[in-house]
Amino acid sequence: MTGANRRKAEALFAERRELASGHVIEMRIWRVPEPVPPSTHGLKYSLYFGKPGQRLVGYDNERGKGDHRHYGERQEPYAFTTVEQLVADFLADVRARGGT
Repeated sequence: MTGANRRKAEALFAERRELASGHVIEMRIWRVPEPVPPSTHGLKYSLYFGKPGQRLVGYDNERGKGDHRHYGERQEPYAFTTVEQLVADFLADVRARGGT
């Protein structure tokens, strides 16, 4: 599609919290006109917990990698079901890594 016919991503949620520890929690979720391959749902997301230059927990669905999570140095597939479950899983990992 081109010009006025091109649909754009729609921001659904964006939040950034700076914790007293110096850690940052940042969550961004968009509705996209087409799934980000190989994901099959119509969302793009990026959830981050860490300090500048040090990601401790991250969830995203990068093009070519699909839904996955970063936990420390590990990267593994993530089975996306709903936005609510995504945020709950992310926050559980954040708590496990010392975030609140």
